[in-house]
Amino acid sequence: MTDTPSIRVVLADDQTLVRSAFAMLVESAPDMSVVGEAGTGREAVALTRESRADLVVMDIRMPDLDGIEATRRIAADAALGGTRVLVLTTYDTDEHVVEALRAGASGFLVKDTKPAELLEAIRTVSAGEALLSPGPTSRLIARVLRSPDAPTPPGDARLQTLSDRERQVLALVARGLNNAEIAESLALSPLTAKTHVSRVMGKLAARDRAQLVISAYESGLVTPGAQ
Repeated sequence: MTDTPSIRVVLADDQTLVRSAFAMLVESAPDMSVVGEAGTGREAVALTRESRADLVVMDIRMPDLDGIEATRRIAADAALGGTRVLVLTTYDTDEHVVEALRAGASGFLVKDTKPAELLEAIRTVSAGEALLSPGPTSRLIARVLRSPDAPTPPGDARLQTLSDRERQVLALVARGLNNAEIAESLALSPLTAKTHVSRVMGKLAARDRAQLVISAYESGLVTPGAQ
């Protein structure tokens, strides 16, 4: 027996074999368990509400209701404030990933990710951290923003409420730094860095760090591809 709290996981994918493989993998970990399997986005939302899962592994492309809309509904449900969504995609160049992040996903992985990496991703996201690779995320957002069909980025008035220090913190979050790295970069204590990140999230009404990344790029505070 282990005293480690179990991470309650819902698996959402329209391919039964994929779900079965993920279920076996998740159940093999001592600190997590599968509490539901869904073949459509609508089923995923219902199962998540019923089970109060900690995390949903969500395929983007599903029938009835796609993974993006399912993610949006989960993120908008006040009763599921502690539930995180980890999006799965076939390609790391999938532009739908940006839509999923906008909708409230906390990170993304490609389906051919190594088993150990998937388990670690579940742990990372369920702990409240964003799972975003700065390079691929930057390239994806750059491509979306340059698309002829892309909407004009809104002049986010909320960004004007940030102090200069908070803007610096937001930019570093967007570049993939964690709180300890932000503290070191700005010569702050880890607690102060964490406080700044929390304040930025509050001012921007961001659900998690992934939302901060999207806000930073779309507002123009961080330029896609910049280091």
